[in-house]
Amino acid sequence: MPSSNPLALPGPLVSTGWLAQRLGTPGLLVLDGSWYLPTAARDPRAEFVAGHIPGARFFDLDQASDQATALPHMLPAAEQFTRQMRELGIRRDQAIVVYDGSSANLSAARVWWMFRVFGHRGVAVLDGGFGKWVKERRPVETGALSPGTPGDFEARLDPGAVRDLAQVRANLESRREQLVDMRPAGRFAGREPEPRPGIRGGHVPGSLSLPYAELVSGDGTLLPPDRLKARLEKAGLDLARPVVATCGSGTSACALILALETLGLHAHALYDGAWTEWGGREDTSVETG
Repeated sequence: MPSSNPLALPGPLVSTGWLAQRLGTPGLLVLDGSWYLPTAARDPRAEFVAGHIPGARFFDLDQASDQATALPHMLPAAEQFTRQMRELGIRRDQAIVVYDGSSANLSAARVWWMFRVFGHRGVAVLDGGFGKWVKERRPVETGALSPGTPGDFEARLDPGAVRDLAQVRANLESRREQLVDMRPAGRFAGREPEPRPGIRGGHVPGSLSLPYAELVSGDGTLLPPDRLKARLEKAGLDLARPVVATCGSGTSACALILALETLGLHAHALYDGAWTEWGGREDTSVETG
């Protein structure tokens, strides 16, 4: 049984029941990290105002990303993340639970990963997200919330958790790490257009395809360990070798990192520039099919 102390998170995932029992407990903070693809025509902040888990604060993924690059959702400098998280009222001693409204860990896992890569280990994802919470008729509140007192969060980047363009290029030759692309299969194969203009279809040569939505069950919860392992292996992953996750903008790829962590596998990193960087260049090789 997990401890009643909210700082003792049971793991990288928490259930809706676990969270419901601890809502309002000092030291526990809930974040709505919802974000959607440009083609989804959804406004996550407006949806947050219309309904969210009581006491939750809205984590704006676009604003919490590097504003000095045209690439979407690149990690910001530690100084920027420190400042913005303090403005959000986040403290170093808080346990954080992140959710989104996608029912597939589209963005909650990215927010979870950002906190971890910046040194905050007391963070988990709500299994099943807001969709499961609502279906269970758990409490919901409306309106915007003030973060209140500024926090004392301090970000310290773990550079080993991130891969850049040069490292992915080098891996084309060494094949030391398995590159796993979490975009839908049609985009991976180049049969479906990218949601961002000017980006070629296809994938990094030699990468594996594993659509992020296939890691969850019908209720949005992560597949149980045996089924999760089977799905990863079906995609061609060797679970004994290191993995680099990628996707369109470094967001849904974090669902794979979350899944690996739940299995006790820690040899992973994220290609942060992702397909928007690779597919948007003229000097990178691309495979289709």
